[in-house]
Formats: sequence, C-alpha cells, structure tokens
Amino acid sequence: MGTLYAWLLNCFLLISVMGLVAFQLIMLMDLEFDYMNPYDTASRMNLVTLPEYFAHGLLCIAFLFTGHWFFFLLSLPYLYNNIRMYLQRRHLVDVTEIYNQLSTEKQQRLFKLGYLVILLVLCIFWFLWTIEGFE
Repeated sequence: MGTLYAWLLNCFLLISVMGLVAFQLIMLMDLEFDYMNPYDTASRMNLVTLPEYFAHGLLCIAFLFTGHWFFFLLSLPYLYNNIRMYLQRRHLVDVTEIYNQLSTEKQQRLFKLGYLVILLVLCIFWFLWTIEGFE
C-alpha cells in the first residue's frame, strides 16, 4: 500500500510541475498574440518560476526517497538545467527583453513540457505495471 501512495505522490508532483510550465507557456502565447502587456506577462511568469523549480526539486527528492531510481535519473537533466539557470540568474524573464527572447523562451517551455509529458507517461505506465504485479 505504501508503494501506491508513493506513486500517487510522485504523479501529483509531476502534474503540478507540468501545470506550472503550461501556465508559463500560456502566458508567452498570450503575449505573442497581444492579449497581455509585457509587464504583466513577465511579472506573472517570474512569480511561478521559483515554485516550478521548488516543485521539481521535491519531485526529484520524492523519486530518490521512494526508491524509484530510474525516474530520479531521468529527472536529473531537468534539475541540472534549473540549477544552472538559477545560478546564472537567467531564470527570470526581463520585461525589456521579453519580445526579443519570446521564441527562445517558448521553445524552452515547450521542450520542458514535452520532457515532462514523456516522464508522466512513463511514470503512469510503470505505476500500472507495479500495481498489476501486486495482484
């Protein structure tokens, strides 16, 4: 039963990280289609960047402590990218440069979202395979 709760915790954390990345992507699309001004977009995106990094850090720790080594190793490149971006102080979106970096930021968020979707599909598959093995 503990394995079930561990998988549910991991899936919940993974879905929350996906939601934060999708929110940032939606903000960038709203800016691209001129539904929002650059100041509002940058302030809202900067507000959820650190929670995204924190939630992904919790996800990695949860994978590590629950013994899901494969998923921990799969999520390490994403964690490395987040730490590198934070240490280089490139994790926040600049209001004055947001139009110049729009395509780069969008591609980065799309890559993150695709990476997380693949990780979620693998996580759900592995979860179902594990639960089936207990019956």
